[in-house]
Amino acid sequence: MEDPIQAWKNKKSETLHAQKKFLTNLRKNKISKNLDSEADRAHDQVFAKVDCLKCANCCTSIPPIVNKTDTRRIAKHLGMKVSEFQQEYLVQDEDGDTVMNVSPCRFLEADNTCTIYEVRPKACRAYPHTNRHEFSKNINLHIQNLNYCPAVFHIVEQLRSV
Repeated sequence: MEDPIQAWKNKKSETLHAQKKFLTNLRKNKISKNLDSEADRAHDQVFAKVDCLKCANCCTSIPPIVNKTDTRRIAKHLGMKVSEFQQEYLVQDEDGDTVMNVSPCRFLEADNTCTIYEVRPKACRAYPHTNRHEFSKNINLHIQNLNYCPAVFHIVEQLRSV
């Protein structure tokens, strides 16, 4: 069986257009009430095979949104004042969201583990937003994440075959 991360690398350029079209059609048409359940099932199946520690593309490519609760929690964990943490680690992006100020994330280790894993931002905890009945709410995000996340690629592939 081919490694799912390598399969994504090998196949994404040939299927990216079809996947984006599939997701765009989901967004335009009335979304099936079964979509989130089907996505949850696909999510579980895909993540049984995908090892995020072999990829970490999200951590190297996408600065996560950091909300106020995240900021307080991480600053406390690091033994910093909130204002110090904000100044050293955060920036406001073009959408007005507060995000980590560099990519790859400064908390990512060489072995793709996270030094603040237990207190990581909510956006990191929920990534790639394909389960917990969140799939249909995040169609635009999935279109973007096809470029970054092999799991999203494989989840969409499964949904296309349903």
